[in-house]
Order: sequence, then structure tokens, then C-alpha cells
Amino acid sequence: MSTILELEQIQKYYGNEGNITKAVKDISFEVEGGEFLGVMGASGSGKTTLLNCISTIDTVSAGHIRLEGTDITEMNPKLLARFRRENLGFVFQDFNLLDTLTISENIALALAINKVPAKEVEERILEMARRLNISDILNKYPYQVSGGQKQRCACARALINNPKLLLADEPTGALDSHSAQMLLSTMQRINEQLGATIIMVTHDAFTASYASRILFLQDGEIFTELYKGSDSRGAFFDKIINVLTMIGGGQSHVC
Repeated sequence: MSTILELEQIQKYYGNEGNITKAVKDISFEVEGGEFLGVMGASGSGKTTLLNCISTIDTVSAGHIRLEGTDITEMNPKLLARFRRENLGFVFQDFNLLDTLTISENIALALAINKVPAKEVEERILEMARRLNISDILNKYPYQVSGGQKQRCACARALINNPKLLLADEPTGALDSHSAQMLLSTMQRINEQLGATIIMVTHDAFTASYASRILFLQDGEIFTELYKGSDSRGAFFDKIINVLTMIGGGQSHVC
């Protein structure tokens, strides 16, 4: 695998000279193409701020972020908006679906924004729906389906344009345990079968155990990292819990 994402000495400050909060402090790491990276840490550790910087939702105070060699920290707003549309996919905790559109139409929005020819839209939606097991709900509205189905729709929307990077912010936070497990299995399958590169922020050890590597943040800095390697998910979960115990994180259960 080759490196797809590089972060070099990323810093993010909020406030002014008299009252500066350092949310992210001099963070550097790389992400390989096809990697499933988890980012963990207690509330206030900087994990969501870091994801927002990578996603270009927020600007960095210092440092560089490069996606396949392109420095996104130096782009003007117009180029940045286009870059985001063409290269990044987003999955949010609260789904961000439009209730006035069907599941199919919600997915199609991402294609319409990128001006995909109409004749290609239906074919691509049907294929993605098949992969995410939501073919039977395409004509339903978000309020007619379960939370897990909504989140799989959100994944389909995020992946439909074949982004170079899929960014997920607490994707299981609004789901029950069964729906969460189904979604995580789907994300793992997307990673393994489609080669999707995923960065997922989570506070939950069960959710994180689906990743192949985890960065642990504490006070805006990288505390340590874990690689799954040949470990079973259960064994990886135990290692995650051990690190969270050291940095004062929470605990969950793995089956």
C-alpha cells in the first residue's frame, strides 16, 4: 500500500492572544491507501477537531495536510470546495438525510452535485445499494426506515462518488447495539472489498475494534497507537481497553 494522506505538524488554536486554547498540538502521521484508521480519546482530547481539519471543515493554524501529494492547507476556498466534493465522503452521527427525499434521492444528491450524467445515476445507485443491503428501501423516506438503514444510506451517499477518503464522525453514536454492529460490519466490508480508506472518530472501544489501526489522543497530542495485525477483534478490543484505562477513557463490551 502507498501513503494517501500525510499530516505534518498540525496545530489548531482557538481564541486570541489573551485566551488561546490549543485543541491540536503538533500532530504528524500518515495513512495508507485502503487503511481503516480509528481515532480515539476522551472528550476534549482533540479527535473531532483533528477530523474537522482533515475534512477541511476547519482550517489548521499551522502545519500541512496532503492528500495524494496535494496540499489542501494552501487551497483557496473555491478550490477547496471542489476538492472536498471530488475527494471526500462524510458519515455523521445524525445521518444528515433530507426527510423530503427518498433514500434513492438522498444518495443521488451527491451525484447531482458532481454533475454525473443522468443515465449513470440509477445504475450507480442500484449497485451501491446492493453492496450496502438497502435495495429494498430505496423508494422509502428516511422517516420510514430504521436508524441502521439511515446510516447505511448515509454511507452509500458518502461512497457513491468513489472518494479517496471516507471520514466518519461517531457513526454508531445514534444507533442501538444491533444496528451499530451491522453498520460496522458493513464499513469493514467496504474497506476490505472496495479498498476504501476510512478514518473514523469514536469514543467507543467496541466500534474501534473494527479498525486496523487506532490513534489515541490526549490533550491534543498523540498518546500512542495500536495496530490490529493478526489479532482477533476480541483480542484487539482488550488492548484498546488497556490503553483507554491508562488515559482515563471509557469501556464498552465486545461480543
